[in-house]
Amino acid sequence: MAIKDRKERDKLDRQKLIIASATKLFLEQGYDKTSIRNIADDIEYSPATIYLYFKEKDEIFFIIHEQGFALLHQEFQPLLEIANSLERLHALGSTYINFALNNPDYYDLMFIMRAPLGQIACHDKWDAGDHAFQFLLNTVQECLDQKLIVPGDVNVIAVTVWSFAHGLVSLHIRERFKSMGIGSDSDGEILKHAMNYFIKNLAH
Repeated sequence: MAIKDRKERDKLDRQKLIIASATKLFLEQGYDKTSIRNIADDIEYSPATIYLYFKEKDEIFFIIHEQGFALLHQEFQPLLEIANSLERLHALGSTYINFALNNPDYYDLMFIMRAPLGQIACHDKWDAGDHAFQFLLNTVQECLDQKLIVPGDVNVIAVTVWSFAHGLVSLHIRERFKSMGIGSDSDGEILKHAMNYFIKNLAH
C-alpha cells in the first residue's frame, strides 16, 4: 500500500474513532457537557489532535446527524417498489418506527437531544435531512394526486404525519408508555398499530 493511501486510511480511522467517542459522550453527558477535551481524554488523544480533524464540537455533531439521516434515507429506498402510494405511506410509517427502535442512539441524537446546529446554518441546504423529508413529501403528494387521502396542503399533511410518528417514537424511547403500562413490547407493535390507525383516518 502506498504511503499516501495508508495516511488517508489512518486519517479516516482516526475520524471514525473521534466520531464514535463523541457519539457515546453526547448520549451519556448531553451536548452541553461534552467538550473537545472530554472526547480527547476518552480516546487518549490530545485536544490539539482532535482539532486537526474537526474545527469544533458542532461539526462533529453535524456529521453524526448526516450519518443518521443518510441511514434513514437508505432504509426508505426499498419502499419505492410499492406502487400504491397509500400503501407506501403505511410502509413509510412502519419503516420510520423500525429505524428508531433499531437505532435509538442515532434517533436520540437526530431528533430528541437539544443541541445547536450551527453547521446546518452554514449550508444553503441540509441535504441529508431534506432527502428523508422529501421522500415523505413526495409520497403524500402522490396520495393527494390520486385522491387516496383527504385533500389538504401537502406540507401540512407531511409535517403532521412526521410529527405523529415522532411523538410515538419519542414516548416509546423515553419509556413514557412503559411507565404507564402501555405498549411495553420491545418491538413497538402498538406504535405501528397507532401509526396505521392515524394514516387510515387520512384516507377517503
